[in-house]
Amino acid sequence: MTAVTIPFDGKPLSFEVPAANLIEVLSPHQSAPLADLDGAIAQALATPIGQPPLESWVKPRDSVLLVADDITRLTPAERIIPPLLDRLNAAGIKDRQITCMIALGTHRYMTEAELKAKVGAAVFGRIRVVNHEWKDPAQLVNLGVSEHGTPLIVNRAAVEADVVIGIGAVVPHHIPGFSGSSKIIQPGICGFETTAETHLLSCSERDSLLGLEDNPVRRDLDSMAERIGMKTIFNVVMNSEGGVVGAFFGAMRPTFKKAVELAREIYGIPYHATPDIVIANSCPCDLDFWQSHKAQYPAQRMVRQGGVIIVCTPAPEGISPVHTDLLDFTAWPAEDIKSAYRRGVIKDGVATALAVAWALVREKATVITYSPGIPPEHKEKLGHIHAASIDAALERAFHLLGPQARVTVLTHAADMLPIKAF
Repeated sequence: MTAVTIPFDGKPLSFEVPAANLIEVLSPHQSAPLADLDGAIAQALATPIGQPPLESWVKPRDSVLLVADDITRLTPAERIIPPLLDRLNAAGIKDRQITCMIALGTHRYMTEAELKAKVGAAVFGRIRVVNHEWKDPAQLVNLGVSEHGTPLIVNRAAVEADVVIGIGAVVPHHIPGFSGSSKIIQPGICGFETTAETHLLSCSERDSLLGLEDNPVRRDLDSMAERIGMKTIFNVVMNSEGGVVGAFFGAMRPTFKKAVELAREIYGIPYHATPDIVIANSCPCDLDFWQSHKAQYPAQRMVRQGGVIIVCTPAPEGISPVHTDLLDFTAWPAEDIKSAYRRGVIKDGVATALAVAWALVREKATVITYSPGIPPEHKEKLGHIHAASIDAALERAFHLLGPQARVTVLTHAADMLPIKAF
């Protein structure tokens, strides 16, 4: 037997795989965090990519909206925002003219304590910090449709601001190819209908858009961000432990391109054989299945048709504290889910899109889930097989596929981009 250890719920978790069955254990490339993060942030702000420094183009009377990702992401907003505020102040903009909006998408609202932790106590007491009120129609404005034809409903504050700056992180992502950049606007601060249609667009193929830099979803997101006036982003690339390895500031498109180059170096992982079984650990997206489902898509890309994916996730908040009705239909086939939404049988379009993506995974491979936070009956409603441990999940997988089935382990699957090397 070969012992394998993965990070699970903040602690190491070990299990054993028969040595003859184990192909490889894959993790993001090791990369040291920046030795001087504050210095790197200051340098990025002083030398923007593709545009002049802030002080040369913002005006003293401008209102500024900073849009930062939420607590489900590790982006160090508390380190990025203070020097950004200082530069805005140097350009004549007062703190009272600046708001930081947390880009929840359709995630649950963050508590005051969580907001303070995300941006830092000093920032929380210095400028206005608010959640994106995606449930309140009065906070949203309808701008018609995007270039792709997607309904474009966005937070009114972004449309009314003179300057909009996005703050986030870039990792491989199954919906727009990579996170970051314009994703902070959509789904970050858009309305429910907009997010539903964008997510459904990402499900138009049998495989996800994971790792594809140029794709229909990314083009749609970019057009939306430009429509509401976001010209500037501050994006970081982090290693698998959450340490920042690159800081990028400047014009949206060229800055994102530079960040993607580094993210691909870290998270693009060669694999050397097609596995029958993939053990996909959700770290660092562990809060609920709405986050940890990302572990499925690298596994989907790799596993053979008819194989098994073993999802490992703590998920202390269960499936989702917001989209509570999705278990009514997540076990259906993908086409049935889409059809029911278009007929109005299903009302939650965002949950529909993710349920379709999950169904497409199941239509390639059986999914067995080990998760202390998700009850067995909820796993059944996901269309998954419950396992009380990783060992039990492996035993079930070998029973389904035979004792010769070959296994690959992804230690941080939610952020990995498998690249075929054979």
